[in-house]
Amino acid sequence: MKQSFFLIALLLGAWAINAQNFTRQDTLRGSITPEREWWDLNYYDLNVKVEPFKKFISGYNIVRYKVLEQAKTLQIDLQAPMKIESIVQDGRKLKFISEGNAHFIKLKKKQIPGEFNQLKITYSGYPREAVRAPWDGGFSWKEDENGNPFVATSCQGLGASVWWPNKDHMYDEVDSMRISVTVPKDLMDVSNGQLESVEDKGDFKTYNWAVKNPINNYGVNVNIGNYTQFGEIYEGENGPLKLDYYVLPENLEKAKKQFAQTPMMMRAFEHWFGPYPFYEDGFKLVEVPYLGMEHQSSVTYGNKYQNGYLGRDLSGTGWGLQFDFIIIHEAGHEWFANNITYKDIADMWVHEGFTAYSENLYLDYHFGKKASAEYVIGTRANIQNDKPIIGPYGVNKEGSGDMYYKGANMLHTLRQLVEDDDKWRQMLRGLNKEFYHQTVTSAQIENYLSEMSGKDLSAFFNQYLRTTMIPKLEYKMEDGSITYRYDNIVKDFDMPIRIFVEGLEKWLFPSAEWKAEKLDGAQVDFDKNFYIETQKI
Repeated sequence: MKQSFFLIALLLGAWAINAQNFTRQDTLRGSITPEREWWDLNYYDLNVKVEPFKKFISGYNIVRYKVLEQAKTLQIDLQAPMKIESIVQDGRKLKFISEGNAHFIKLKKKQIPGEFNQLKITYSGYPREAVRAPWDGGFSWKEDENGNPFVATSCQGLGASVWWPNKDHMYDEVDSMRISVTVPKDLMDVSNGQLESVEDKGDFKTYNWAVKNPINNYGVNVNIGNYTQFGEIYEGENGPLKLDYYVLPENLEKAKKQFAQTPMMMRAFEHWFGPYPFYEDGFKLVEVPYLGMEHQSSVTYGNKYQNGYLGRDLSGTGWGLQFDFIIIHEAGHEWFANNITYKDIADMWVHEGFTAYSENLYLDYHFGKKASAEYVIGTRANIQNDKPIIGPYGVNKEGSGDMYYKGANMLHTLRQLVEDDDKWRQMLRGLNKEFYHQTVTSAQIENYLSEMSGKDLSAFFNQYLRTTMIPKLEYKMEDGSITYRYDNIVKDFDMPIRIFVEGLEKWLFPSAEWKAEKLDGAQVDFDKNFYIETQKI
């Protein structure tokens, strides 16, 4: 079964690549090139000076890695207009050849498998300015209402190499890192992990942050502003967890009220998904000049201190106004995106499908199962079915935006098939334990859910992830019987469906072939918790 999932993914990915005319730059960015695969990331020591009034940054990154096999060329990524000034290993300056955003370093030292080596990459420039953060990311150079610089980074998909040199592919997460950010003395930087120290450098200050857990590169962030800080301790499954909040002073009172949802979020998600994955690094909410993003242990917030998505209910049911969308959704990514991370952005549904689903699990925990179901069913109005959820592999290309709410409804449907909420909860917790701090493929997640559910879900996932077709249950009622079949389905799709006959639960087992079944009543209602269409003939 694992091989069949993987083969389907490769075939669909290959077809999509041929159809969309991707470039060599797409391949250099999105694939595990020979110049990437021979070395394994171990540690980053990132030092960057940010000059907001110039919109200029400069600094260096020390890249420590383990040699997996002998090689002479190493790929590092940095996007124009940023420029590499020098690369040094063991005191020796190295030459490199640039091909667009990929830079191929010619190594002088023999690379011996099992040994650890490091490079120091010095760089500077005017980084790309975000056009519509976080979707079209880069640096957001803004000001607060008092005219102070208010600066933040966001770069999912675009790549962390838009502002610092790194191994810019999601398959290889660094084991830990240090982030040192130098800013004007009247401002503060908030980055990932725990603050170790602050150095006074005259007109500037350097904030030194330590990340003790593996982190994906787009999760690394810089947030600069005239921040004030408050916090609390959450008594979680793994002990005391430090919750810190960094906001603009004028929003302090609003933040104290709105951020009370943070421990509520933690209780719900630790219940459903297991312990918060980054206790050593703490958890922060950081106000930024854009909507928000799931930066690991440094979740950014810009929802204007209101419930819903900028005050709107994305489900149209009223339940979406019972929580702050950005707090709940972006923090949900700590489990699905930061703990469990896609290897290839083609499988981005693993981040967004589960995290969109986390919104209704938050409602389930605090408001009940009925509220949860109504919310996720309500979000179906946002589904476009424009293209498959899974995108082409190897070219840094995501699939349809339906990965959010089609993904959530697929998972909600799967919960019905499991028929045991305790087991479903253990499956979700098991995912975060089985793939703790790992990068994964969709096939791994699909196989795990199949194995743990005891059901062959291959056709189920092919239907919802790899096509735009919604299963259509055609049926007719006559002489006290129902005749039914599925249309608009992939091969072997035979998902059971729950109906209610005169209010009593009954299961049907449709396939592509017509079936007939006697009913004890004339009034039939199809369970709306299943993401299908029905058509009476």
